[in-house]
Amino acid sequence: MLGSLTWQQTTSRFQQFYQLTKPRVVSLIVFTAVIGMFLAAPGMVAPQILVFGTLGIALVAGAAAAVNCLVERSIDAVMTRTRWRPLPSGRITPGETLAFAAVIGGTGLAMLYFLVNPLTMWLTLATFVGYAIIYTLLLKPATPQNIVIGGASGAMPPVLGWAAVTGGVSHDALLLFLIIFTWTPPHFWSLALFRRNEYAKAGVPMLPVTHGERFTRLHVLLYTAILVAVSVLPFATRMSGWIYLVSALALGGVFLVHAWRIHTDYSDALARRTFRYSIAYLSFLFAALLVDHYVRL
Repeated sequence: MLGSLTWQQTTSRFQQFYQLTKPRVVSLIVFTAVIGMFLAAPGMVAPQILVFGTLGIALVAGAAAAVNCLVERSIDAVMTRTRWRPLPSGRITPGETLAFAAVIGGTGLAMLYFLVNPLTMWLTLATFVGYAIIYTLLLKPATPQNIVIGGASGAMPPVLGWAAVTGGVSHDALLLFLIIFTWTPPHFWSLALFRRNEYAKAGVPMLPVTHGERFTRLHVLLYTAILVAVSVLPFATRMSGWIYLVSALALGGVFLVHAWRIHTDYSDALARRTFRYSIAYLSFLFAALLVDHYVRL
């Protein structure tokens, strides 16, 4: 009985630290990084690069998420969607969080340096600094453009995957970066629209709080239109073929319909659906890139 209780406590403790890494966010990061690896390879990715590149990027991304949770614990305590997290709920201490982030982040960087290549490690470290320090500490509490500027770090995963395979960064990798960079504002502003009261209560200067709902709705539409245009660039540069083009236009068309409705007939329920669709959009778009890479028409 005592052993069973100890096992349950250990499992619960593990789950709490796991939650610090924001696994749903990190899973999308890792997914786009892995797609970047496959797109960079003419055939299959070398097993060592695939395994240790994926694991290293995931560990550093998890460390960045943990630092984000540490810095924003007082904000998280105010907001309904985040008050359950381990830090604001008191289940994990700030010191434990910092130590955890240092261990998994350091392990991930060492793995990338010694088992993948130094460039991937340095780019991943720069991404960590961009998200955990520049975005979380400097941009998010200071400017409503935090998502636009800070989106650069969130757009890096496919570039990291590309560098892991090739040891360099090409214009094709930068196109993948650009897609995620332009996807980030309509994705996060959709969330900010239906969470605007919570952001206002927490004192976070998100666009709906500083410039109003109507202004934000317009910018969701504008950035979505830019995203659709950017998403066809891989076809224009012959990085991808017809399978990807058709997929990008279909997925982008649905995103545009969501954005148009947000602009003309807003509701919180619609913004919530748009936010959820934006995640599916990016996942399916990169999946289409992968399929097209190996089944070129």
